[in-house]
Amino acid sequence: MTEKRPIWTKSFINIAVSTFFIFTVFYALLTFLPIYVMNALGGTAAQGGLAVSVFLVSAIVMRFFAGMILEKYGKRRILILSVLMFAVSTILYVFINDFTLLLFLRFFHGIWFSLVTTVGGAIAADIIPPERRGEGLGYYGIAMNIAIVAGPFIALTLQPLMAAKTIFIVFSMIMIIGFFCALAVRVEEAPTLVRESKHKFTLQDFIETKALPIASVGFFVSFVYASIVSFISVYAESLGLLKTASYFFLVYAIAMLLIRPFSGRIFDKRGPHIVIIPSCIMFAIGLFSLSITQTPWMLLLSGALVGFGYGTLLPSFQTLAIQAADKHRSGYATGTFFAFYDSGLAIGTASLGIIAVSLGYSNLYLVLAAMVLLIAVYYLWIMKGRIASAE
Repeated sequence: MTEKRPIWTKSFINIAVSTFFIFTVFYALLTFLPIYVMNALGGTAAQGGLAVSVFLVSAIVMRFFAGMILEKYGKRRILILSVLMFAVSTILYVFINDFTLLLFLRFFHGIWFSLVTTVGGAIAADIIPPERRGEGLGYYGIAMNIAIVAGPFIALTLQPLMAAKTIFIVFSMIMIIGFFCALAVRVEEAPTLVRESKHKFTLQDFIETKALPIASVGFFVSFVYASIVSFISVYAESLGLLKTASYFFLVYAIAMLLIRPFSGRIFDKRGPHIVIIPSCIMFAIGLFSLSITQTPWMLLLSGALVGFGYGTLLPSFQTLAIQAADKHRSGYATGTFFAFYDSGLAIGTASLGIIAVSLGYSNLYLVLAAMVLLIAVYYLWIMKGRIASAE
């Protein structure tokens, strides 16, 4: 019996911790910036939303170039550069006193967020033993999911206690620690490729076509998940449960932490279907539970169900996207997957709010629960086609 190769190496721990700090700052800014725009810059709620949207637009566009950049310059080099520039961008918020300048900074910041999250996922996949990739990427994904709780908690805790500039300094200090963690990451990679001057760009220079099918599934799932991250507080307020809503993502994170260690191992040993289909069903039940929620405990139960369901889907789909590509194109596969994932979040945030005005949030979550079940069927169809093409 061969001994299992370890996941928790020095490099894996450092890339996971660095990623945690990056996403903590990302979610903290997501929470704090609309407040900052309205209170410090005298802007409107719409302008606060625009500061978020500009960031996402630049991040999504950059995803399509990330794989090519990683291939040309090397993953570790781009990791160090992108974490450094993400930290520098965070520091620059201290000196911004104008909304227009803030928009330019948000666009610039989004570029480095796109690169650092793409290269971080690709390096994590390369470091993890291939036979334990589902389990390892599940652990790696925990860093992002805990940040969903940590970022807003830090922002909302500091907001009444400190001036805005001081809060930005705290965010900057977090990113400086993240940069030093990134410096400790080591990864073996193939020699960088030198392009011929007459090289014609093709679709393969921007995306990993083998990852497109599973990336499309990720798009639809993130579209649905946008209803959780964007509207859960609004929905809870309409039910008179706003105080309970602050604990929703805490319960979600706890549920995700409980399920991840088991789901990753099952994924590696028994295949993706045994994890993904039950997770889709659990996610759908969580959304249905939200649609009929009237009490605090029902809202928290919904958070747990969503955590058990959705919390397992993201690392599972990311693993499948990377497994679909050749090893040297893990950066392309990661970039392609997250380009679709981010697009789903952005489009979902923009469109589901409009739909909710007509349907109401309760009916919206009911419709989305049915949509998740259809996504599970679509996933099986996608995987059936993938297996057939492999044969």
